[in-house]
Amino acid sequence: MNTPVSSEATSPSLSANHTISNEIEGLKALQIALKDGLKAPFEQAVATIRAAAGRVIVTGMGKSGHIARKVAATLASTGTPAFFVHPGEASHGDLGMIKDADVVLAMSWSGETAELASIISYSRRFKVPLIGMSSNPESTLATQSDIHLTLPKVEEACPHGLAPTTSCVMQLSLGDALSIALLESHGFTAQDFKIFHPGGSLGASLQYVRDLMHQGDKMPLVGVETQMSEVIVIMSQKGFGCVGVLDDDGKLVGMVTDGDLRRNLSTDLLAKNVQAVMTKNPKTLGPDILVPTAIELLNKSAITAIFVVDDKRPVGLLHMHDFLRVGVA
Repeated sequence: MNTPVSSEATSPSLSANHTISNEIEGLKALQIALKDGLKAPFEQAVATIRAAAGRVIVTGMGKSGHIARKVAATLASTGTPAFFVHPGEASHGDLGMIKDADVVLAMSWSGETAELASIISYSRRFKVPLIGMSSNPESTLATQSDIHLTLPKVEEACPHGLAPTTSCVMQLSLGDALSIALLESHGFTAQDFKIFHPGGSLGASLQYVRDLMHQGDKMPLVGVETQMSEVIVIMSQKGFGCVGVLDDDGKLVGMVTDGDLRRNLSTDLLAKNVQAVMTKNPKTLGPDILVPTAIELLNKSAITAIFVVDDKRPVGLLHMHDFLRVGVA
């Protein structure tokens, strides 16, 4: 039960904990419902959206409308074409955005939001599938919907039981669940995700190693018979703080880094053969590894540069600065 909390007697941190605890209880109730009465209509909703040739029209008013906008954006970004239609604007021309091949997802905690009337009526008149989401299975939205996702009735975190709080979290969670279920059902991949998210750090993190690596003459490479005097010159010219060492077959067998130079610092360093200084069998990456995996390996191994190989032959080089350059490290 939601017990009113006095703002004068309660500290901000206690109030915050009360709010979060209340919303967690709402999510627990939703999780239980998805294993029981909500399971069948949820699966019907996924099947209906998957079968539709058009888009998902997500709508809602007030706080439910804000949640609906986010759900529409999540659906669209995860491979299910969707957009938000404001119910207040729908009766002033925006109903023309809805086609008979679409599916309408209408969100309202009470199920009696007056502004939804025009969209509900339109969907019934033109036989556009209507999925309702509310907490009242006897509401107008519920009884008019082809599929109704009944949210468990819970009290709001607001001490007066008025401000939409827990209800919004539950609507958002169920909308996310619907989006991810659809994503998984049509095999939406990380590469597909990249197509819809080309910008920012998210788009950068969905790139592959081959998209960032330095190739060709930019790679610092020497043979196994090279003297350290030449190795140091090449290391300085290329500017990556390392050199890859190749055997006679062109395969990577070692790597010399700044750390190797410090560990082997002596008066005869320049006269030594590279094999005496190099780290044998250095860590490498394949070109088809995603950038986050590459960053994880560099961090775990405490290294700043790594060669990219194909059949043990270097095809590229990645430096931690490359990740910083695109904003993913």
